[in-house]
Amino acid sequence: MSQSPAAMPPAAMPPAAMPREAVVLAGGFGTRLRSVVSDLPKPMAPVRGRPFLAYVLDELLAQGIQRAVLAVGYKAEAIRDYFGDHYKGLSLVYSVEEEPLGTGGGIRQAVAICQSDAVFVLNGDTLFRVEFERLFNRFAASDSLLTIALKEMHDFDRYGTVLVNDAGVITGFREKRPMAIGLINGGVYLMRTSLFDLKPLAERFSFEQEILEAEYLRGQFHAEIFDGYFIDIGIPEDYERVQREV
Repeated sequence: MSQSPAAMPPAAMPPAAMPREAVVLAGGFGTRLRSVVSDLPKPMAPVRGRPFLAYVLDELLAQGIQRAVLAVGYKAEAIRDYFGDHYKGLSLVYSVEEEPLGTGGGIRQAVAICQSDAVFVLNGDTLFRVEFERLFNRFAASDSLLTIALKEMHDFDRYGTVLVNDAGVITGFREKRPMAIGLINGGVYLMRTSLFDLKPLAERFSFEQEILEAEYLRGQFHAEIFDGYFIDIGIPEDYERVQREV
């Protein structure tokens, strides 16, 4: 059950300028890609001669990000050996999960070494071309704890959907089911680093279940809709598609 508003931590002032720091979740096993990619973390799956993660980092650079914390686990050395501490001027820091921490535990550990009060968070196996400045404007104007970049999709059953009111406040999450049209979570967030102070949490937990779905009723989770290019390489069909499109 969500805590009452009175139990929430004191609100901090929204940042005056867009943060230049991001957390990238890059520790995925890539179980469903084993038929086409073996013995690599999913973000290192090759796409036209480069790791998919390189395209994600290129997008961070294009959006003005200067420092990225890579949350790594499975085969972490493959990522560190390839990218090192810098990528085209982007400073790289590694948050290594010695044991799997789930999406929530992985983000929390990475956020602990961030330098900003607010930070972008995104998936290393998804490319969603989002205007970070517009996401920040929604975040700051709403005095948000968390703002999610959403993508409108048509004729799909692979993703759950997000419900949003006219003020941009998230009002619900729906499980995966066949949909003619709907808004999906594009896997790009801007969040306050104090988000994990909302309640006690286990060492390993799901960000989606324990934070998004459990705490949205506070009314401080917001969304912004983008129509930029979106691809998630989690299944072989989309991994093949990205080879043609990126």
